[in-house]
Amino acid sequence: MSTRSDDALKALRRIQRMTELASRRLAQTAGLTPSQLSVLRILDEGGEISAGQIAKATQLKHATITSLIDKLEARGFVARQKWETDRRRVWLHLLPAGKVALSKAPNPLHETFRTGFDALPDWHQAMLVSALERAVLLLDAEKLDAAPFLDVGELDEKPT
Repeated sequence: MSTRSDDALKALRRIQRMTELASRRLAQTAGLTPSQLSVLRILDEGGEISAGQIAKATQLKHATITSLIDKLEARGFVARQKWETDRRRVWLHLLPAGKVALSKAPNPLHETFRTGFDALPDWHQAMLVSALERAVLLLDAEKLDAAPFLDVGELDEKPT
């Protein structure tokens, strides 16, 4: 017979597994991680912007954004251009290969979640956030840094 803690752990594992599957599907279809996809989408929507603006929009650290941009640039998806007035600052823009990768990418899991979550009544949203925050505390994970999209981290660049 299952206990409530077992039921909760199964639910957490299903979420974890779905996140893994969605990340793998994205890697297989577009060769991207969810974080890389978010950067490309921001560039597609915003035109030329700075790495700092991307870090703010994604809530990722500058070092993480720099690493993501390095990988995307190496694959020909984005390009850097130094500012004319301040050579230390850099503009980023999406290249045609980046647009192709975006067109191949499936809908990110965090957008699927956001659509369903936003459709819930306010009281249900508050209850769900409270329960998830409690789960974070139970797992002693409150000090971990997390962006507002579901990502398992870096996967192999090559589809498996």
